[in-house]
Amino acid sequence: MIEALDFLAAPLAACLLLVAILGYLGIHVLERKVIFVDLALAQIAALGAVIGYILGYEPGSAGSLAWSLGAASAGAAIFSLTRLRREVVPHEALIGITYVLASALTLVVADRAPEGAEHIKELLAGAIIWVSWPTVIRDLVVVAAVGAVHFVLRRRFILISRDPEAAFRAGLRVRWWDFQFYLLFGLVITIAVEIGGILMVFSYLVAPAIVAIVATGRWATRLAIAWGVGALASALGLFASYRWDLPAGPAVVCMLGALLVVLGLPLARRRRGRLQLAEEPQSERLSKTRAAS
Repeated sequence: MIEALDFLAAPLAACLLLVAILGYLGIHVLERKVIFVDLALAQIAALGAVIGYILGYEPGSAGSLAWSLGAASAGAAIFSLTRLRREVVPHEALIGITYVLASALTLVVADRAPEGAEHIKELLAGAIIWVSWPTVIRDLVVVAAVGAVHFVLRRRFILISRDPEAAFRAGLRVRWWDFQFYLLFGLVITIAVEIGGILMVFSYLVAPAIVAIVATGRWATRLAIAWGVGALASALGLFASYRWDLPAGPAVVCMLGALLVVLGLPLARRRRGRLQLAEEPQSERLSKTRAAS
């Protein structure tokens, strides 16, 4: 057991770091109803990493990270500029086609690289089990900086996520603040894809946030639930990976899916029942109460 804890310490710390920032950002993503923006940014960051690889920069190197971050920043600019107050087409559609184009370009570029298929597989599944403590510490600094900026600007970001029309009426430069949000988002996605892979990043963003949102409407409580779900799935997935020699990233993703079903469905039914009760006319509630008594 001690050997397992020693081996899994750095991967678990990296997972908890991703849970902390992606669990929070995932709530924003669901509130904004741009579910695939994380997947699209992750794929764009992966495209940048593949281009860097073609140019001779090894995965994890400063050059590779620079190409990945540059691509993610370009994606942030695209998503903020295409955000319109009165949409002609849904923003999600533009995000979706951007993801498809980035995926196609990644395959085309990787086809020209030696061992390109293996590199694509690593970008999808990640290599969380081999993460080192220096990488964890570096990413901790980045996550802490992004978290601090979000804390300072939380009122603007939360208002734009929850009620963009109110943000427009309040005179906020929504596109500018969207660019800031997506730029920070792209920075987080860049380091997250490097260690966790696209599948894990998308799952960390969406699965815990879904459970949190169906459980409550309060931001603080949502954060606590998202962090708890992500931490539990990380511990269970990594242990299963160590115990049965499974790929670590996909094992964590499977655990997130299992917790989403086990926790999300009962909470969704419970909340739907509360909403129906709240919308029910008072006279009907009184008659049901009398009938029950």
